[in-house]
Amino acid sequence: MRTVGAIAAAVLLGTVLTGPAAAAETPPPPETLCTVTDPRVDELSGLVSDGEQWYGINDGGERVEVFVLGRDCAVRKVLTEGTDPYDVEDLARAPDGTLWLSDTGDNRADRRTVALLALSPQGKVALHRLTYPDGPHDAEALLLDRSGTPYLITKDVLGDSKVYRPAGPLASPGPTPLEKVGSLKFETTGTPGGPVGSFGSALVTGAASTVDGTVVALRTYTDAYLYAAPDGDVVAALRRPPVRIPLPGEKQGEALAFEPDGTLLSGGEGVGQPIRAVRGAAALATRDAATTPAGATGGPGAEADGAGLPVLPTAGIVLVVALGGWFGVSKLRRRRR
Repeated sequence: MRTVGAIAAAVLLGTVLTGPAAAAETPPPPETLCTVTDPRVDELSGLVSDGEQWYGINDGGERVEVFVLGRDCAVRKVLTEGTDPYDVEDLARAPDGTLWLSDTGDNRADRRTVALLALSPQGKVALHRLTYPDGPHDAEALLLDRSGTPYLITKDVLGDSKVYRPAGPLASPGPTPLEKVGSLKFETTGTPGGPVGSFGSALVTGAASTVDGTVVALRTYTDAYLYAAPDGDVVAALRRPPVRIPLPGEKQGEALAFEPDGTLLSGGEGVGQPIRAVRGAAALATRDAATTPAGATGGPGAEADGAGLPVLPTAGIVLVVALGGWFGVSKLRRRRR
């Protein structure tokens, strides 16, 4: 999170945006599948599914650590490796079973490089350092397209998120330069939840894609946005109007995943928090795209560059300054450096 001063300044400089696109039909409410009670999984920040079990990571950490969860949310196994990351935030899974950890958190915006850590099924880790073309960013969302290209989506104040991908083949250890391929505009919504009130509904905290890459999703603390990608093109998908699926009541919702059948999974930080499911979510996105006229816009779709910011009411500004400052400090205390 940014400092209190930066948040307040950004709020006052905002401009009004259009609201999120409506789904063709009302999505079903999330249903609780199980509750994470293992104290080792206390900051669930990334989640993926292979159809039989789930893989989750904590926010931060001092080594590569992936928790293999049963469908009862119990930890079955822990995959570990000695590489010491800085601030892991999200998780993605390639078709070959490689787990990609997004070591891209940067609350103080002072990292010269960020990194992706590729954990192979054999337990080996490949480090890929990355550099932004325009200075540091805090990013908590990672997408892999069907070809394995990674996309990072930043967590910027007031919903002005940017989308980056490597400008060339990933080097190990790198760094490989990133290129900006678009920006996304998010508004606050009325969905309750998150650690910073309504402001949290404009902060991107996670991402996911279906096994075949035909639907990609981004989430904030309170809502998921699903984009149809019929040809697997992530940039083109993010320019389409999304389907918004509310995820109300999550204390600090950061994890998002798809089951192979298109069920959307969500979860968040804190022991005792649930893993929840929205069945048929991916089908809603593809169905909505099929009925949307060509060229239609609306909702947080990607643009070539530039982004306006939503204006929050005065009460919202006070809430952002108070809670945003507390949340940023609490996050910084958890970091080793």
